[in-house]
Amino acid sequence: MTDSSCDLPRGLVERCGITTVPLSVEIDGEVFREGQDITPRAFYEKMAHSTELPKTAGPSPAAFVEAFRTLSDAGPVICITISSKLSGTYESARLAIELSGADVTLFDSRTASVGQGLQVLRACELDRAGRATSEVIAELSTYREEMNTLILLSTLENIVKGGRLSRFQGNLSKALDIRVLLHDVDGEVVLLEKVHGRKKLIGRALQTIYGLRPDLSDRDVGISHFNNPDDAEALRLALSDRCHPRGFVVNEMGPTMATYAGEGGLIVSF
Repeated sequence: MTDSSCDLPRGLVERCGITTVPLSVEIDGEVFREGQDITPRAFYEKMAHSTELPKTAGPSPAAFVEAFRTLSDAGPVICITISSKLSGTYESARLAIELSGADVTLFDSRTASVGQGLQVLRACELDRAGRATSEVIAELSTYREEMNTLILLSTLENIVKGGRLSRFQGNLSKALDIRVLLHDVDGEVVLLEKVHGRKKLIGRALQTIYGLRPDLSDRDVGISHFNNPDDAEALRLALSDRCHPRGFVVNEMGPTMATYAGEGGLIVSF
């Protein structure tokens, strides 16, 4: 099981039998459960017309307790969460294990979105191969350490709304067409580079990926996007041609990730 910030396609979640506990997002006074009460497209529309940055919240311990008790009837549970440095979700799940008394092994993905999703899919793959829980966790730990995540921001609007950048700085960045490339360092998001223009942003991301992992033939790549399917597809095709991944998982960002990535944002995990 996992939480909704994994950004996996609904059909894939259902086929793999993954249980997902929803995070919530509040926008203009309304609270929605991610993946249940609002679609990504509907959320994008609401956020575009909102003057304030939406507020996100992790699942309550009670939500995890309910899921753990239901699932534990069928055997041991592995719960993979969004990075504990990005959300309180991991801590809620840890508390829920104590409260529920269920046989649950908790695993911090140290990432989010499709990077977290790829770890969940890897756990499913190992489970189907008949691996014991301890073996799954050992292999997941190695998989997590080898994983890289890049975040491509096409706009700084949500950073402005969140108060981390002044309106003047935001307008200046927009006028200069400044784009931001971030990466995941031990579960935290860190600035990697600032570039001018969309083409340079995508080009630098591709160079970075190729420099880190020129051969991805034994790995899957995850790509999530905020209302930006064209650039997501361009990245997929370029990576397919250069790095030859085993497969791809491409999906829209859910509200949690979209709140921070902003319009046109992309997340690539490999």
